[in-house]
Amino acid sequence: MSTKQIATSTFWQIVSQALTAILSIVATKFVAIGLSKEFAGLYNSAYGYIQVFAILADFGLYAVAIREISKVQGEEREKTLGVLLWLRILTIGAAMIPALFFVWIMPMWRGTLLPLSVTIASLVPIFTLVAGVIRTVYQVHYRMEFVTIAEVAQRLLTTLGLGLFIIAGVRLSSDPVVLAWYLGIGGIGAFALLLISYIYAQRFERVRLHFDRALLKKFFLLAAPFAFAYLLMALYRQLDVVFIALLRPDFALQNAYYGFAGRVEDMAFLIPTFLLNSVLPILTERLHKKEDAAQLLQKTFFILLVSGTVFFLFSFFWAKPFTLLFATAHYLSAADHPGSDTAFMLMSIPMFLNGLVLFAFYVFLAQHFWKRLMVSFGIGAILVVILNVILTGTYGFVGAASALIAVHVVLTLVLVPAALRSLHVRVSLMQILQWLVFSIILGALLFFSAPHLTSALLTLAAGVVMLPVMAGLAYLLRMQRLIR
Repeated sequence: MSTKQIATSTFWQIVSQALTAILSIVATKFVAIGLSKEFAGLYNSAYGYIQVFAILADFGLYAVAIREISKVQGEEREKTLGVLLWLRILTIGAAMIPALFFVWIMPMWRGTLLPLSVTIASLVPIFTLVAGVIRTVYQVHYRMEFVTIAEVAQRLLTTLGLGLFIIAGVRLSSDPVVLAWYLGIGGIGAFALLLISYIYAQRFERVRLHFDRALLKKFFLLAAPFAFAYLLMALYRQLDVVFIALLRPDFALQNAYYGFAGRVEDMAFLIPTFLLNSVLPILTERLHKKEDAAQLLQKTFFILLVSGTVFFLFSFFWAKPFTLLFATAHYLSAADHPGSDTAFMLMSIPMFLNGLVLFAFYVFLAQHFWKRLMVSFGIGAILVVILNVILTGTYGFVGAASALIAVHVVLTLVLVPAALRSLHVRVSLMQILQWLVFSIILGALLFFSAPHLTSALLTLAAGVVMLPVMAGLAYLLRMQRLIR
């Protein structure tokens, strides 16, 4: 494995994310156009609720699967993959059955469309999580272009399906059948992702279920500590939407405004995850051989710092343009209520800190330091519950976002310095200066351009223009030399 393979693997994942992000913008726009605010809020609430249990179902298995599959070859790899698939099915059942049970029995949700919406929405994480284990085949072979094909196909199918309703003239609908179809189309797209992932994976490994009690127990015990850490991470990241649904009678409207910023925040979470998943195999190998990994992690940390800054600056300075891009003018703030533009500004801070917290998570994962993660994320989960109880009932999504900001700040201060010290990683003065100059110039460009972006089309065009501008700025600052 080489840094070139890491770069190529990460490149394909970023290409996938970029293409799916474009399609997601269109799909999200179709949701805002096709559904009423209340039904758009139900749509966002359903996915927000099920996402908590989906991360529990993930069980930390993806990172563990990469680590274990990369250690073996031939029949042993096929056997390992088959056992991991069994474990994935078991974790999905253990997480999704309680998720559906609770949503149907909660008194405050009886008589609403949320239980049915969650039930339909659950198809997306079920199919996606199974596909995720299969995707480890591409990760260890560094052939992530096939992931790009599968993910883009999924998002394209979903977007086209939603687009058919728009073509048919559906606008601001409050028809439960339309809402059910909107959610069901996501499940169809997720099944396509699973099917395509399975077909292409057969080129590299034989993908079959394989039951081995000893291996199943081994992988369960390996994954369990990090699964609990993942659960705690899910709690502090996703409980905002759940608390809004629990504490606000107008939860559908609140999550309508809040949900679009949450979708972008999910993208800000995924990109560093892609990079760190690509780094993890070689990091694990170097630590196993007792080789120095500080330089690799220094480059990784710098990339995460820059990418997080980009998400922060765009979401903060282009909050109104982003609202017009992902939703419509009806979702902007007014004198009597905050809107999606307020949500984007608030969520810009977690978008920046996400990658840094994930960096610490993967550094401790590679070293098997799971106790520190459990304690830190446990504190984060407790803090987010307390803050949501205090703030969300009164201030709605503004209170929920404020709680999320506070938790991210605390976790960054607790985890990141410790992670850097654990493997003697240092960020050079030159990197800090380049990051500051890059951030100031990019921030100024976004600040002065924002007032001119008065439509979704202008925002999209400006975003396309900003891509080569950022690349040129990074080149002029010679940032590429620091990550070679």
